[in-house]
This record gives sequence, structure tokens and C-alpha cells, in this order.
Amino acid sequence: MAKRVLIVDDAVFMRMKLRDILEKNGYEVAEEAENGQDAFDKYQAAKPDLVTMDITMPEVDGIEALKLIKNFDGNAKVVMCSAMGKQGMVMEAIRAGAVDFIVKPFDTDRVIKALDKALS
Repeated sequence: MAKRVLIVDDAVFMRMKLRDILEKNGYEVAEEAENGQDAFDKYQAAKPDLVTMDITMPEVDGIEALKLIKNFDGNAKVVMCSAMGKQGMVMEAIRAGAVDFIVKPFDTDRVIKALDKALS
């Protein structure tokens, strides 16, 4: 059965790009969310196998959303996504429970390796 992923990013283009990469590599997109609060609500409803979470978003950012999801489900697997040069935020995300980190723009092989590793 295909692994179900919740894609979280405030940019529609980025969600479309990730959806394309995931669906071409055997993943199922369970839901998409455009901010951290939306992500938390949809995580509770969809119960995906994995979340790809943008860090910089309006309303509730990715780090806060990660914490909400991990408090709700300690076994949640969240892979953070962000543009280059956000090393401090990456460390904060890992400390908050993220399993990996992918840099934008997305490299297909890196995305799939990160997700496969997170789910193994």
C-alpha cells in the first residue's frame, strides 16, 4: 500500500512540485495544507504516514506546527523543508522532533531518499 503524505507549504507551486515528485515515486498525497494550523487540523483528520513541512509560513510556522503534531502524536514522522541558509531553524526543527530536512529547490532523489529513510 502506498505511503500517505501530508504536504505543508504556503506556496501552491511548491505543493504541486512535491505532489508531482511523490506521486511519480509511489507515494499517495493524503492532504495538502498551506499553514501550520491547517497542517495540524489535517494531520489529525488524515493521519498520514509522513508530513513534509515548510518552515516559513503565515499564522503558525512549521516549527510550531511540528511541535503541535508531535504533542498530538509522538510517533509522527515530519520532514522539514526550507530554502538554503536556515541552519539555525533546521537544528531547532530536529530538536523539536523532525526526522530529516530537505532543501528547496527540491531534488527528486534527495526528497525520495529522505522520505524512504524516515519511513524505514
